[in-house]
Amino acid sequence: MNDFRTPTAKVRGLGASGHGAGHWIAQRVSGIAMFFLAPVFVWMLATSGAPDPDATRAFFASPAGSIVSLLTLTAAFYHMRLGLQVVIEDYIHKSGTKVFLLIANTLLSLGLWLAAAFALLKIAL
Repeated sequence: MNDFRTPTAKVRGLGASGHGAGHWIAQRVSGIAMFFLAPVFVWMLATSGAPDPDATRAFFASPAGSIVSLLTLTAAFYHMRLGLQVVIEDYIHKSGTKVFLLIANTLLSLGLWLAAAFALLKIAL
């Protein structure tokens, strides 16, 4: 079959998966966010007196501690969902299984984030 598209039209088209570069960029942005947020979160938690339960609770109840924790968890769960999505799309070939796993991946990531956000809100408020 002949392809009558111009080279520019071919370049503007989406990739083989039909998603273009958006997924790749999102994964890189979430990775960069984790690169900056994770060390800040670990440093803040380590300097808060974390082994002590009362100090840990106080850290998560503080505005800075809860915001940094929520941002870090958001970036981590989003990055996890994107990474697992790539693995599922690349290595699962049965259509029904692939759809089920992609939905399960999204729901698991969302459920973990909701549980973490609820726990942080409960401690902070």
